[in-house]
Amino acid sequence: MDTAYVYDPIYLEHDLPSHPENARRLRRIMKTLEDEKMLPRLKHLEPRPATAEELERVHTPQHIARVQHQSQAGGGYLDPDTYVSPHSFDAALMAAGGLARAVEAALAGEIVNGFALVRPPGHHATAARAMGFCLFNNVAIAARAALAGGKVERVFIADFDVHHGNGTQDTFADDPAVFYFSSHQYPHYPGTGLWNETGQGAGRGTLLNAPLPSGVGDAGYAQVFAELVWPLAERFRPDLILVSAGYDAHWSDPLAMMNLSLTGYAQLGRELVRMAEQLCDGRILFTLEGGYQLDVLAYGVLNTFYAILGEKTVADPLGPSPRRERPVSALVARLRGVHSLD
Repeated sequence: MDTAYVYDPIYLEHDLPSHPENARRLRRIMKTLEDEKMLPRLKHLEPRPATAEELERVHTPQHIARVQHQSQAGGGYLDPDTYVSPHSFDAALMAAGGLARAVEAALAGEIVNGFALVRPPGHHATAARAMGFCLFNNVAIAARAALAGGKVERVFIADFDVHHGNGTQDTFADDPAVFYFSSHQYPHYPGTGLWNETGQGAGRGTLLNAPLPSGVGDAGYAQVFAELVWPLAERFRPDLILVSAGYDAHWSDPLAMMNLSLTGYAQLGRELVRMAEQLCDGRILFTLEGGYQLDVLAYGVLNTFYAILGEKTVADPLGPSPRRERPVSALVARLRGVHSLD
């Protein structure tokens, strides 16, 4: 079956050139995929706008109306970090609907896996608030749509963006049908995602937060995946894996202080694809979140497509971090105890 990508030019219409999260990010990705002859190898899925029902499974009507009003009024800021331009509401509907469309295609057997190349990003958006460059929570909307469709009972969300996906965590903290894993720099924006945030009520035990100190790189991330993510995913037994893919934990990203290389990122992608193959018939869909060094962003996405296609090719023109990596063994040991893995 096919590997798909979701893309539409509407995603470029959400734009503020002076802002880190601008249309140049996606333009660079698409140019690199074209230059490397990747797009002809993939199935192009046309996105659709998210429905009101899909949005309201995650967001309040007041929040949706606020984003729409600000966009139709010509744009502005919803908080000090998060802008809206005249076409942002339409782009955000298509971003959420684009990933939901990919989920539909995977569950219907049209595709086996894919990557939603959408923006604005989503994982910081909470039920009632846009924040952290995010308007609607694309991955949360897609997970709720998958569960509502009745074809899956459990969804595993992996988030390797350098910032904690507080909006995604808030959505599913008490939901036993969704496991949320986040590896993120801590302390860093938005300040959430401590090791002891593991879920509440019926969802207790379905959050894995790996709050990593600055300087963690390829070896540390690999250890987190091997000793924590794999055993917890195997315990959860998901029917579908969704990935919030942010490439801002790279050592050269201007908004963070981590040490991942493009090679390390490629390995994370391969591990998640292998996890999907073993646990849920290969059903895995990535969606774009952060990443603000444009070469890293573009090659990171390219390498993720290589991983999704089952290939070992890695493009890493920047090479390994020039800085020494910090160890994570103490944190991993603590988290193994918290999640009863010892």
